[in-house]
Amino acid sequence: MNCSISGEVPEDPVVSKKSGLLFEKRLIERHISDYGKCPITGEPLTADDIIPVKTGKIVKPRPVQAASIPGMLGMFQIEWDGLMLSNFALEQQLHTARQELSHALYQHDAACRVIARLKKERDEARGLLAQAERQIPMAATTAVGTTAVSNGKRVAEDEDMGPDGKKIRPGISHSVIETLTECNAGLSQQRKKRQIPATLAPVDAVARYTQLNSFPLHKTNKPGILSLDIHYAKDIIATGGVDSNAVVFDRPSGQIISTLSGHSKRVTSVKFAAEGELVVSGSADKTVRVWQSSENGNYDCRHVLKDHTAEVQAVTVHATNNYFVTASLDSTWCFYDLASGLCLTQVADSSESEGYTSAAFHPDGLILGTGTSGSLVKIWDVKSQANVAKFDGHVGSVTAISFSENGYFLATAAHDGVKLWDLRKLKNFRTFTPYDENTPTQSVEFDHSGSYLALGGSDIRVYQVASVKAEWNSIKTFPDLSGTGKATCLKFGPDATYIAVGSMDRNLRIFGLPGEDQMEG
Repeated sequence: MNCSISGEVPEDPVVSKKSGLLFEKRLIERHISDYGKCPITGEPLTADDIIPVKTGKIVKPRPVQAASIPGMLGMFQIEWDGLMLSNFALEQQLHTARQELSHALYQHDAACRVIARLKKERDEARGLLAQAERQIPMAATTAVGTTAVSNGKRVAEDEDMGPDGKKIRPGISHSVIETLTECNAGLSQQRKKRQIPATLAPVDAVARYTQLNSFPLHKTNKPGILSLDIHYAKDIIATGGVDSNAVVFDRPSGQIISTLSGHSKRVTSVKFAAEGELVVSGSADKTVRVWQSSENGNYDCRHVLKDHTAEVQAVTVHATNNYFVTASLDSTWCFYDLASGLCLTQVADSSESEGYTSAAFHPDGLILGTGTSGSLVKIWDVKSQANVAKFDGHVGSVTAISFSENGYFLATAAHDGVKLWDLRKLKNFRTFTPYDENTPTQSVEFDHSGSYLALGGSDIRVYQVASVKAEWNSIKTFPDLSGTGKATCLKFGPDATYIAVGSMDRNLRIFGLPGEDQMEG
């Protein structure tokens, strides 16, 4: 008799009281515990309903292969062959593992030797740099007289101090004011006749921009590009980095022209001046440096200006290319003569204690805009150094400020997004809040024609500039390909043919049309 479940002769047979069917005990007990019913009839069934059947010991017949000596020898041969094949496969795996381990150990040893050599070269370079820095001030001090300028800083004995302990500044003279006024009149007259250049990149072209290049300009151990500027005529780009260096870069060739080393902390702002022959850089080391192009293409430090007592956050160059302004967290801004490096006036707003985090000249040059760490935007009359307007409404530090070429619009960026201000009515007429409350807007910039506006934060967004009442349409959103989530600075290239973007990695990224870039190359 066979089990009703397996169809084989049961070793421990039991019979159901209800159906009279025969089962293997272990099979029916498992089925009852799982389902509680007979597997054949489907009737309810419990363990009490089955009765063991006493039988004699069942001897299973041997398989056909084991019924003869040749069959058993064949079985043993098959098992032996399988064992040998398995052993051979294990030996091959062991040999491969030994080879991989030997190769990994060799690579590790080679890497250790390279690291040791690089550390030795780094230490030697640091020693040479320290020696050079010690020698340069000594040579400069010996070469100049007591009334000369040493490293762009007047000798201490030659500086006049006021009764309050502050330096006495010569002030902005009438001749300087006349120069500023004449420049303003000329630029204002040109603006009335201004037309959008025919070579400006059209909206549909900007909408098709994509990343063309990524250039690693700064050091890997301290990544981050905090500021950039473009000289349109030469198509060269200056960047300021967390690694305390500024870099002048030739975009068409993709080559670094010069690395400007001298600051001891991060470079927060860089600007071109004098047809690209000069670069002005501000740093968290509280100094401003003026760099001059030399015949060999490098930029050499011409002045080191130490008029601020806290981090210099912004540098902006006047349209005459003869003057520039620096803004600092010490709550002052300084107006400098570019040629001499002399601070003509240092302006402090006694009513506020917040430091300045951004600054920009109006295109006409008689108005200065500054942003503060206290969320305020302040507008200054450069001739009188008077604060003529204040804009509030932002949240967090005002990280960037940009005037439109039309002279009417001002864009400011802060933690809560970008605000657009109408300078004719002195009021906010539009606000962009592209990111959530935990993502600040790091940068904002009009293009040189005033046709496009770009802002940067966790991505880069480009808008088409319209009027106060018309909608400013979003043209393109570029992802932040640095992976840092912080597009810290950006600027349109000549005729908006490309957009240069700096992020908190060491790469400068260029966005534009691939076809045009290849033709230029």
